[in-house]
Amino acid sequence: MLANLIIRDFAIIEHLEVDFETGMTVLTGETGAGKSIIIDALGLLVGGRGSSDFIRSKAKKTDVQGLFVVKLGDKLQALFAENDLPLDGQNILLERELSRNGRNVCRINNKIVTTTVLRQIGEQLVDIHGQNEHQELMNPEQHLAILDQYGHQKIAKIKADYQAVYGKYRRLKQQLDDRNRNEQAYAQRLDMLQFQLQEIDQAKLQANEDDQLTQERDRLTNFQRVNFALQQSLAVLTNEDQNAMDLTAVARGQLADIAQLSPEYQELSDHINSIYYDLQDVSTSVQNELDNLEFDEDRLNEIEQRLEVINNLKRKYGPDLSDVQQYQAKIKTEYQQMQKVTNDGDQIAAEFKEIQGQLADLANQLTKARQQVAKKLAADIHRQLSSLYMEKAVFSVHFTTNQGEYLSSGQDHAEFYLRTNPGEDLKPLVKIASGGELSRIMLAIKTIIAHNEGVTSIIFDEVDTGVSGRVAQAIADKINLLAQYSQVLCITHLPQVAAMSDHQYLIEKKVQHGETTTTLQPVTGDQRVLVLAKMTAGTKVTTLAEEHAAELLRQADDLKQHRKK
Repeated sequence: MLANLIIRDFAIIEHLEVDFETGMTVLTGETGAGKSIIIDALGLLVGGRGSSDFIRSKAKKTDVQGLFVVKLGDKLQALFAENDLPLDGQNILLERELSRNGRNVCRINNKIVTTTVLRQIGEQLVDIHGQNEHQELMNPEQHLAILDQYGHQKIAKIKADYQAVYGKYRRLKQQLDDRNRNEQAYAQRLDMLQFQLQEIDQAKLQANEDDQLTQERDRLTNFQRVNFALQQSLAVLTNEDQNAMDLTAVARGQLADIAQLSPEYQELSDHINSIYYDLQDVSTSVQNELDNLEFDEDRLNEIEQRLEVINNLKRKYGPDLSDVQQYQAKIKTEYQQMQKVTNDGDQIAAEFKEIQGQLADLANQLTKARQQVAKKLAADIHRQLSSLYMEKAVFSVHFTTNQGEYLSSGQDHAEFYLRTNPGEDLKPLVKIASGGELSRIMLAIKTIIAHNEGVTSIIFDEVDTGVSGRVAQAIADKINLLAQYSQVLCITHLPQVAAMSDHQYLIEKKVQHGETTTTLQPVTGDQRVLVLAKMTAGTKVTTLAEEHAAELLRQADDLKQHRKK
């Protein structure tokens, strides 16, 4: 259930905070007071489209928060796990913040998420129905989903099996389509990949090989310079007449004689000792380098040729040697996959044919199951419509099955048909049903499937528009019945609906200091009689109107008490 709602700077709402209870809650008030604005704020909270138009005049941002207390079902738990969202017992805190600069921040349990994730979670918590939308009912593409939801126990297993096979079917079909779409282009691509792989493979590239070869080439092309530098260095270190080694040895001996006189002299003696031995090591290393130094013109030519091969590959597939090697790995994988499709084409075609047969069988099973469920749904809706004073209406599910054309949902297209008057033909519901009829059909469906739906809160935004009298009372009864399974929030102008509620709030618009604000106050006790009387009689409330309002409340209490028994 939606336990707490906070709205700040949304349209004409400056600040509104309300705690909601289980059962049926109605929001009443004059037209334009801001009732639907609260529903708009809720829609934004659960991932609806955001707009800077929602932000209150002179405010920099709007913020909507909602605390839901729920029993986490499998789907919600999966969504929380999939998106690494923190859990706080049975509490889910949603928050949406919109700024004039376009900044949009969504949070779930204080963790920032995308609008998509907010919408996925929100769809599991709130189901909003507007007076003009009727959501799924007005969209034939959603009728099949409603049918599957209603017949979940009979359909779910077959549908899951179908979708598992459908995944394999799509993968194999994609492979065959890729191959058959343009065989010439496919063959050309295969030949090009083969040539490129052979060219790179023949080079037998080694990691960082170009850097190592460049260093070796530089040493060979600078042979004379290197030889001269080494010779001069060795002469300075080991010249017979006077050299750095002998001079350092003299200083070493002198400092050794005075080393014991002070720590400073000892440090100097140790330091020159280290230098002397370092010079010996350097002298030996220089001599070794000279002994090993030789100019190999053949090796230089070999290096130049090798670098030319590498640089050519880098120009084609580089720019760096590592890029060439990565490209080699990439096209090798592509080549192997294409080669497999080419070599195993007949096998894939045979496997595809087998999978297609399995899919066709499961699709037929799914169609039959849906047709059986559709008959039961029609019967249940007829019973519900009868209690909503549409006893002469005929409801049916019209199927179109596209044999050989498979979608993730199967081969079926389902659309709800309706006949409201005897002697007329059944026609698509979306084309012939009036607003009041759509309201009743939607309520009939919601009543039937509410206990299986798992939605925490169902919200009705003036879905009772266009009805009155006994039909209004019947709709009120149905909405109250829905509240036995889910929390229901309902905006209404009908006193019959308001009287059936468990909780009522009055929404009013006030002008203070030149600014318009919306307030929301609970309506309890004798105040409910006065509010209902105003809904019936208008601004001038008569004794008769008050008596009628009190009678509505008594009848509503009697009906709810009877249901509890």
